[in-house]
Amino acid sequence: MNTNVYEMTMLHIYNSHSKQKVRFTPLIPGKVSLYVCGMTVYDYCHIGHARTMVSFDTIVRHLRASGYEVTYVRNITDIDDKIIQRALENNESIDALTTRFIDAMNHDAAQLHIESPTQAPRATDYIASMVTMIERLITEGHAYVGANGDVLFDVASYPAYGTLSGQDLSKLRAGTRLAINDNKHDPLDFVLWKCAKPGEPAWATPWGIGRPGWHIECSAMAQGLLGAHFDLHGGGHDLLFPHHENELAQSVCANHQPFVNTWLHTGFVQIDDEKMSKSLGNFFTIREVLEKFNPELLRYFLISAHYRSPINYSDTALKQSGLALTRLYQALRDVKLDSMTQVASDDFEQRFEAAMNDDFNTPEALGVLHEVAREINRLKIQHAAIASAYAALLIRLGQRLGILMLEPEHFFQGKDEIDSAQIEQLIQQRHAARITKQWASADAIRDQLLAIGIVLEDNADGVKWKKIARLGQNDTVE
Repeated sequence: MNTNVYEMTMLHIYNSHSKQKVRFTPLIPGKVSLYVCGMTVYDYCHIGHARTMVSFDTIVRHLRASGYEVTYVRNITDIDDKIIQRALENNESIDALTTRFIDAMNHDAAQLHIESPTQAPRATDYIASMVTMIERLITEGHAYVGANGDVLFDVASYPAYGTLSGQDLSKLRAGTRLAINDNKHDPLDFVLWKCAKPGEPAWATPWGIGRPGWHIECSAMAQGLLGAHFDLHGGGHDLLFPHHENELAQSVCANHQPFVNTWLHTGFVQIDDEKMSKSLGNFFTIREVLEKFNPELLRYFLISAHYRSPINYSDTALKQSGLALTRLYQALRDVKLDSMTQVASDDFEQRFEAAMNDDFNTPEALGVLHEVAREINRLKIQHAAIASAYAALLIRLGQRLGILMLEPEHFFQGKDEIDSAQIEQLIQQRHAARITKQWASADAIRDQLLAIGIVLEDNADGVKWKKIARLGQNDTVE
């Protein structure tokens, strides 16, 4: 455990609930419990997902480097209307569909140096916990069975509803355009359990067969793995309402205690200053972006803005990030690393820590890295030993942000030469390892190929591979 840094109590985090920056004090000293809403696995992850995953990976890296023992839960929604519809369209089972896209998600995350969460629960493994929570809500008057068999949460039973997202409930009700719905007591009431439809997955409950609503899934998984009351809950800003508002309401009512101490939300990814959206057709999958750009470059771009701020995606912005990342790697070239030599001052590290302790201010932390790089360039010819010490510092701090993970020459080389026959041979070896459930061997082969710029894509027809185009030192910004 690293304790040679600022005291842990100096960390301040912006709480989306209180709308202010607060000093972080964990419920259990030295330990942090974090739940982040993960993906609904019916398609490939897009760069909005990448932003959330990278942001919280960076947050977890800082917490652990600061000495905390972190339990990080990022859930997987594997039952949902979109999943059911996509499985029907593809004429494949729901399990096959969700497993395929979970594998794809993990593959994309690995390319971006995103470390695996402590737990990655699937919603369908927590059905019993959801049913127990819903039973309690019904018994205590916070939920009811509607005329159509759905179980709904009674928003009026929770006076604090709307305080997380700052919603005006009267305006929400006035703006609700619903046909007359005898199933709900209030237009804002939300579904906890959906009555079964023909051909859909369903589970038996005291009120009939059906499947869970989206919101109850996260409450059950969070409680099951972190307890009824925990430190941090995060996700994209689009989840603030209604998803997190509903999670908060049902959890507090079911457990009669606070749910989360601090809420964190990442900003939107925008395309040409407009929110990225599938409905607008202006979104990009992680895989599409990595066809053109180095994965570490995409990560650098995503942390170049504060996690709460919107970030505007464009090829030009990616190339600018590429040039900035290249400057860091350039400083490391031709420097023999020497972690034993002490630098004259630890001011750089202190300012890096201060930036990250100020609500995980990655843009400011990156600025410190560039100052260190300039110091290396200034010293590397006449004061090689000191330059080496600074280079070791640069790598250590950079890896706290999930960058500078490559050897400098490998970064500039982009990819090694390898012929198609060798690639296919390695793919077959990986396939054999997966069949025999030698997951570590399979992952090692995948990472070996990724390291030389070969990306594997698992799909229903087998495995396809492609080369990544990487931005190197000779690229220029358009």
